Amino acid sequence: MTVFRAVIADDEPPGRRKLRRLLSFHPDISIEGEAATGTEAVEVMRRCRPHVLFLDVQMPGLDGFQVLEALGDLADTAVIFVTAYQEYAVKAFEVQALDYLLKPVTDERLAAVLDRLRKTLGATSSPPESLQPYLKRILVRGTRVARFVTPGEIDWIEADRNYLVLHCGTQEHLVRATLEAFAARLDPAEFARVNRSTIVNLDRVRELQMASHGEYRLVLANGHELLWSRRYVSPGLEKFLP
Repeated sequence: MTVFRAVIADDEPPGRRKLRRLLSFHPDISIEGEAATGTEAVEVMRRCRPHVLFLDVQMPGLDGFQVLEALGDLADTAVIFVTAYQEYAVKAFEVQALDYLLKPVTDERLAAVLDRLRKTLGATSSPPESLQPYLKRILVRGTRVARFVTPGEIDWIEADRNYLVLHCGTQEHLVRATLEAFAARLDPAEFARVNRSTIVNLDRVRELQMASHGEYRLVLANGHELLWSRRYVSPGLEKFLP
């Protein structure tokens, strides 16, 4: 029996639990990971590289369509949208989703979708290998010349409307991107989002200080201070907690 690896991305725990329960009746579906936000979905997808992604549309951080954009070419990964909103169906198929499940999901409808999944992927399907990799070089444009910087050169990144400011030592570079999409292209072992508008290079963190209201102050190697909101705690930063 061919076993298909699956990831569930849904910001509502009851929705994830129900889908996990329904999938448990199908022994050829193995749930390899779950995500509660769009950013987590990208990280889990990169780690698990599943055959199928059950993806909600409306999630914190990145919505379902932004998740697909951040991942790039999904190749053999089948995308099945699972949402309570019928109005996204057309857009879902425009991005070549395999199917579109409306909540509440029923046993019969899920079984039909899984039959289609099996026929589409086939009995010899293997885990996809072509998810868009983490950034190795970033093109930045100056007034007269463009050049590349590596992620390792970045101290921290801050959002500025439709742009991002890359702080690299004494230099600042402006790139056009959203913070969510850019964060999805950075290795979470090296970078973490610490508040609504800031991403930090973890190697640049010198110390962490208690602030008010359960927040923390990150002091970088160059002395610059950043606020770390507890809302954005991540596994990469937990080691700094007292």
